[in-house]
Amino acid sequence: MTIKEVEERTGLARSNIRFYEKEKLIEPSRNDKNGYRDYSEQDIENIKKIAYLRTLEIPIEDIRHIMSNKVSLMDVIEKQTATIQEQIEGLNKAKTMCERMLAAGNVSFDEMRVEKYVSDLQTYWSDNKTIFKLDSVSFLYIWGSLITWTIIASLCLIIGLVSYTKLPQDIPVQWSNGSATSFVNKNFIFMYPLACIIVRLFLRPIIYARLLLNRPYGELITEYLTNYLCFIALSVELFSILFVYGFVESVVLVLLIDTVVLIGTLIVGIAKIGLIYIPQISK
Repeated sequence: MTIKEVEERTGLARSNIRFYEKEKLIEPSRNDKNGYRDYSEQDIENIKKIAYLRTLEIPIEDIRHIMSNKVSLMDVIEKQTATIQEQIEGLNKAKTMCERMLAAGNVSFDEMRVEKYVSDLQTYWSDNKTIFKLDSVSFLYIWGSLITWTIIASLCLIIGLVSYTKLPQDIPVQWSNGSATSFVNKNFIFMYPLACIIVRLFLRPIIYARLLLNRPYGELITEYLTNYLCFIALSVELFSILFVYGFVESVVLVLLIDTVVLIGTLIVGIAKIGLIYIPQISK
């Protein structure tokens, strides 16, 4: 059956079905006559099962392991139940604190006394340490924001428009030992802002799934890495223009600086929110 029929049978959008196929969770056969995908009844059932498990916030990689019999469905459900229970307990605690404040009456920020609602401040801070860790990495929020992506993509477009008429007919896209080894038409300068759009719309969900970022800050790190790739595109675009006019020679140095700065800040950020451990050197 066609993908349109699959949409009707499952009630899911075509983009979701294509995504599951891209992730190799389903592999429909091809019609010998026209080469189109031919979905089977088993594909239909698998798509519904995958979509249902995703509504339980089970990561794509876990679903893949279930389907390949690397782990059992019940083991994954048990793990996810524990994760959800932790989230529920955290939300219930927050809800209780809000109700306690509401019961105290109309109190302004100036009149509020935290000790009235929390008996042991140190324990309370410790129970909410994840929030404080997130607060300590505001630069991740800056780099991982939609505004940052918009600025980078806009700069790529503006630089392309401003420089277009002044560029030679062919511009370099590959370099070796300070010399250009491959040239393309200068219209290619507009591929850089297009690359930013492609990264955001199509690559971002793949990054999220591949890195198994099924965490409260997973979306943030995905956005950060997405913007990092767009920043690389901006850097290469600038290098292409500067190379044409002889201001710079090696793209490797540009990319190395990008990588050191951006990956360095990412490592510091995820270390602060507890995703990785960086040992402390004793003095």
